[in-house]
Amino acid sequence: MNTLAVSQKLDLIHWIAELNDLSILAQVNAIKEDATAMTNVESLSIERGLDDVQQGKVVSHEQAKKRYEKWL
Repeated sequence: MNTLAVSQKLDLIHWIAELNDLSILAQVNAIKEDATAMTNVESLSIERGLDDVQQGKVVSHEQAKKRYEKWL
C-alpha cells in the first residue's frame, strides 16, 4: 500500500473519531455497507466461476469466438 493511501486512511480515521454528526456517520456507514456488499458479490461470482471450471463447464476461447462472432 502506498504512503498516500495510508495517509488518507489515517486522516479519515481521525476525522471520523472526532465526528459528532450522526447523519454523516450514517452516510459513512452506508458507504461501508455498500462496499462490503460489492466485495461479497464479487467473491461469490469468482467462486461460481471457479466451480464451473472444476466441473468442466467451460468453453475454449475459440469456441466462444465462434459462438459470438456475429456480435464481435
